[in-house]
Amino acid sequence: MNLDNFKSLVELFFYQAEKQDPKSVFLKWLNPNNNKTFTWEETKNNIFKLSKVIKENIKEGDRCLLVSENRPEWFIADLAIMLSGGITVPAYTTYTKDDYKYLIEDCEPTMVIVSNIDMLKKLNTTINEKSFIKRIITFDKIDLNKNDKEKYLDFNSIIKNELSEKDQIKNLNLKRSSMACIIYTSGTGGNPKGVMLSHGGILSNLVGACEIMKPLIDSKPVFLTWLPLSHSYEHCVQFAQIAVGAKVFYAEKIEKLLENISQAKPTIMTAVPRFYQNLYNKININIKKQTGLKAKLINATIRLGKKKLLEGKMTFFEKSINSLVEVLVRKKIKKQFGGNLKAFVSGGGALDKEIGEFLNSIGLPTLQGYGLTETSPVVSCNPIHKIKVETVGPPFKGNQVRIAEDGEILVKGENVMLGYWNKKEETEKVLIDGWLHTGDIGEIDPKDGYLKITDRKKDIIVSAGGDNISPAKIENIITNEPEVDQCMVYGDKKNYLVALIVPNKDFSKEKEKINKIIENINKKLSLVEKIKKIQLIDENFSIENSLLTPTMKVKRKKVIEKYKEVLEKLYKN
Repeated sequence: MNLDNFKSLVELFFYQAEKQDPKSVFLKWLNPNNNKTFTWEETKNNIFKLSKVIKENIKEGDRCLLVSENRPEWFIADLAIMLSGGITVPAYTTYTKDDYKYLIEDCEPTMVIVSNIDMLKKLNTTINEKSFIKRIITFDKIDLNKNDKEKYLDFNSIIKNELSEKDQIKNLNLKRSSMACIIYTSGTGGNPKGVMLSHGGILSNLVGACEIMKPLIDSKPVFLTWLPLSHSYEHCVQFAQIAVGAKVFYAEKIEKLLENISQAKPTIMTAVPRFYQNLYNKININIKKQTGLKAKLINATIRLGKKKLLEGKMTFFEKSINSLVEVLVRKKIKKQFGGNLKAFVSGGGALDKEIGEFLNSIGLPTLQGYGLTETSPVVSCNPIHKIKVETVGPPFKGNQVRIAEDGEILVKGENVMLGYWNKKEETEKVLIDGWLHTGDIGEIDPKDGYLKITDRKKDIIVSAGGDNISPAKIENIITNEPEVDQCMVYGDKKNYLVALIVPNKDFSKEKEKINKIIENINKKLSLVEKIKKIQLIDENFSIENSLLTPTMKVKRKKVIEKYKEVLEKLYKN
């Protein structure tokens, strides 16, 4: 299958649907209250049925807002919107009423597709105010007032309709340059921006994704989807799932993730660094409890796993011990993740080097990649045969990557966005002569072309002495400690750095212990990177209090606004 030959993502799906056993399961939701399963044939027919209704209510190029948790209907709706000539605008279920209001006013959707009554309540006020919204489709059946019935349709009623040959839309207008979706950035620094991505942009990204997956998949790969599909990372993954003919499970919810992993037994799992950080801390707490032979075996697993990863030479004795711990330790760890896991893929932020080495050494291969919503989204990724954990791997085929004079990473290629929706000036700031200015600082290894991210341009702290300091580097080191849940380093234009720390709930009253941890960390940091003072806070940075993005990145600007007084007090004594 040559992905360069496809004109659209819709065409890719129908091509693959013809190749697959029509009766084999394609999509399954691991929700015991709504355990829906769709075969390839059912998925295809439901896309046709839904697209017919959508096409009756929109014009070519109209936006359709999609607000739902991850479930099979999400996928069907996304494909149906594109097939009918619309543009999908996915939105996080964790958004507030004001967030939805902003999105709706910005992209002016003709249609809104929403999963259930809880989501609808958040949107209702804005939906009722806007005359440009012509139709609302709900995945779950909702009891409505008589006045509302004309405007609303439910998914199950639509798919009960008989499908005739003439109902099967054949959209021949779609081209690689056509807009597929508008994905809003998570907005760490202010209002989200709508990133316009093309069919060709995502298709070109799949070339590199399929190359990475080739040595990891068998005849029927299995994926467990749990990251929000409204995020560009997971949004692209669903098309990679089509490309390899995978079976796709949708997790019930994040709290049930480990249980869902045991049920789905995935071949590949994608996640953001926060997931791996939590996993690292949980496994480490468990390891510290071990004694005697168990402790020795675990220590040998980590030590020899790191040596192999870093291509160190092993003695015959070390090779023998490594083979032994492969069976006694690594195999058991893999079994906790379903037993079939070939690799974790990390994206959406920087994965700490220590965590990457640890997971790879205990038998959980973890491939760090790099990308942005604006690049559809992947720029580069580590391949399984040569993992360099301190890097984000070589650029995908089709991506041109170069480093500007000031160290900024620039990207060019079909995968680069069409621009920001309704933001010509913002687009022109980052897209210059076809090169996307990523805002990330990095370097390329001249020997193997692997890309390494060293800083985030916007997040760099410039001290009163003019030193450039990366807060992310220090925050990663601090949050790698099991006693610390979250952390934010502060000190722009100041004489020294301070930190807000959210301790693990078991250590919330142990200020002295946390101080001691910071003292030990300071020994490993340069003079300008040392944390002089800390302030423990009780409240976690969360999506609900708007201090965390839906992909679990700290909204630095918002945290500083909220704790400005507390932070400034640390400079007064």
